[in-house]
Amino acid sequence: MKKSLHRAYKWSNSWTGTIIIVLFVIFFVAQAFRIPSGSMKDSLLIGDHLFAKKFAYGISMPHIPFIETSIMPWSDSLRLVDGDTPNRGDIVIFRYPGNVKQHFVKRCFALPGDEVLYTDSNELYLRPHEGDAYIKAHYPAEKIVTLLDRLWVKSPMSHEHPGIHNDDNHNIYEDYLQRYLYEHSAVDMMPLTIPSLSLKYNLPFNGFYKKIPEKSYYMIGDNRDHSNDSRFWGVVPYDNIEGTPWFIYFSIDENWEIRWDRIGKTPTDLEEPIHLNKAIQERKRTDRDYHGIT
Repeated sequence: MKKSLHRAYKWSNSWTGTIIIVLFVIFFVAQAFRIPSGSMKDSLLIGDHLFAKKFAYGISMPHIPFIETSIMPWSDSLRLVDGDTPNRGDIVIFRYPGNVKQHFVKRCFALPGDEVLYTDSNELYLRPHEGDAYIKAHYPAEKIVTLLDRLWVKSPMSHEHPGIHNDDNHNIYEDYLQRYLYEHSAVDMMPLTIPSLSLKYNLPFNGFYKKIPEKSYYMIGDNRDHSNDSRFWGVVPYDNIEGTPWFIYFSIDENWEIRWDRIGKTPTDLEEPIHLNKAIQERKRTDRDYHGIT
């Protein structure tokens, strides 16, 4: 036994052993990511460096870091082993469907079979596939509304995840509308008229609709008015999902100042008032003239 342990120790200290161990960890346990955009403010900030839990939703196809080449280049598969699936409200790291070499991080808004409404009042509504009884049992009464003769949940996650917010100075629905009217391929929802809601714009419809297909997930950024997400480019297939944020190992702001209070924190920790209030203050201080979609 001692000889076996000694050989394993010597092998782990060799160049070959070290490289194999590091790659195993990156491929199957944890991988480092940096948050490059503000689409997940106030939950995750630009400059947050985090480890992703790679095994949270099964095992994705390993890719060589930096060059993002699959270890099985003869296969287009993005998944080795199926596992758990995201829940509504999970923060998910996934490969962008438009370019699988690029990673995005968003919050899971809807599951397969769910329905989503995006209205001209810049509101998101969710109808879980479980139906009316489930809605009444799992969501606050003040968030439940009747639209199209069915129950829907308005802003369903904002009471659980206080990092979700809208920007009073920028209405992304107007950007969405412009893309639909002039670039039909730039949005992924179908227009419809909701009779019980007023028409805010001089158009024959006042919202957009999407039913989530099987084995796909609808991802939305917490920074709702500055997020390039499933509203624009569509759903995320299960195979594209890589994992979920585990904890922040380093964080630095735009002034190259280290955010010591965020280091070691999980996404759940960062939604506690003491951390969230600091994130909100930083966003309000740095985003005064910012109106882009990230």
